[in-house]
Amino acid sequence: MLIRTLKQITELTNTLINKKYYDILARGISTDTRTIQKDNLFIALKGDSFDGQDYIDMAFEKGACCCVVNKEYRNIKDYPVIEVDDTKIFMMDLARSYIDSLNCKVIAITGSNGKTTTKDIMSSLLKEKYKVVKTQKNYNNEIGLSKTIFDISDDTDIAVLEMGTENFGEISLLTNIAHPDIAMITNIGDSHLLNLKTKENIARAKFEILEGLKPDGIFILNNDDPILREVKEEYKLPEKVITYGINPESQYRMEMIKADETGSTFSVNDHVFNIELLGYHQMYNATLSIIVAQLMNLDYSDIARGLKNIELTGMRNELILLDRFHILNDSYKSNPQSLTSCLETAYGLHGYSRKIAVLGDMLELGDDEIELHRNIGKLINPEKIDYVMATGILAKNIIKGARANFPEDRLFYCETKQELLEKLQELIIDNTLVLVKASHAMQFDKLVDKIKEL
Repeated sequence: MLIRTLKQITELTNTLINKKYYDILARGISTDTRTIQKDNLFIALKGDSFDGQDYIDMAFEKGACCCVVNKEYRNIKDYPVIEVDDTKIFMMDLARSYIDSLNCKVIAITGSNGKTTTKDIMSSLLKEKYKVVKTQKNYNNEIGLSKTIFDISDDTDIAVLEMGTENFGEISLLTNIAHPDIAMITNIGDSHLLNLKTKENIARAKFEILEGLKPDGIFILNNDDPILREVKEEYKLPEKVITYGINPESQYRMEMIKADETGSTFSVNDHVFNIELLGYHQMYNATLSIIVAQLMNLDYSDIARGLKNIELTGMRNELILLDRFHILNDSYKSNPQSLTSCLETAYGLHGYSRKIAVLGDMLELGDDEIELHRNIGKLINPEKIDYVMATGILAKNIIKGARANFPEDRLFYCETKQELLEKLQELIIDNTLVLVKASHAMQFDKLVDKIKEL
């Protein structure tokens, strides 16, 4: 974690504090008095519905060594306080200056799908040789990125940072905080069409990651993604570009050997690897991680061990094994690309007497959201999925689309989750696979908890 004197912190951020507090040592950063630790520097962020400055006294009572407040805040006792124009900007400035002061390789990952899983796989590989800090959960905005940077210690070797976006300018902000040594875009999908309107614009927003890449940095590009291949022509790419994919022109050429319920076996430039994660798409996530591992001088045995020790962020392609049935829980997010991948994963899982897809709304898809839901319904294979169930205003269109291939008695639209649970209980027999997927706002993670009780 960040351990610096208050004098050093003010020097990093070009701010001021009373000299009598110079030698106080800050150990870590907090923005939440509920989790604050002794000697943390408390940054009082202000949002639309909260003001951290209301909790200054509490922060000090719980052991904060200093608080950062906006200059207009005047309810200050005789405490160590840094006054700034904007506490959020201070936080980002401190993160930027702090990470620039460290001897730490920075890896930045963005893309429509696969960011979090790639981050998890990559970190697992790199931990075989290095001390690694990674983005926790999917805290990939400016606040989450800054907090991750503050978790980096002076002896950290590598930081693996996830960068998310919903609009233009957001990746630009993040990459110019982190200044990565290696940057990558996993792929381009339909998520965030609501704001960005076209897949090409989504790609342009992702390409902002190059703005903060160090002058001698490396850019890794998915050579199978047609949108990325098209939009990259608009940019002056860095000198060092690495491509990967099944495309034979890729520098790292992938080939799937086997993908089933045990995981995936695949080759990269004729070297065979195995990953115990479900889904064809995991080959892409793992290959990105293997490329970075090799750039960081890990050998084949290091990588093979790392692929056996992956700690995944929850609710992503998680197979939950219950006595009577199994749940394929991918309830964290959903868009047409990730849902298609999840369905393909379910198709490849063998030995089940029945497979049921439980689907909810895919959000933030923009003007074509109804058509995109209907098209996904049309793509569901009736020979590999026995029943399709849905709840949610938009998900009703998945059922409408599925009618092109499914008989009516294998399709169920439910107005409420309770109605869905009751019908699902009727459909589950011994040795059933239940696939569960929806956008995070649909709270299907809670639905999974209820399904476990059936």
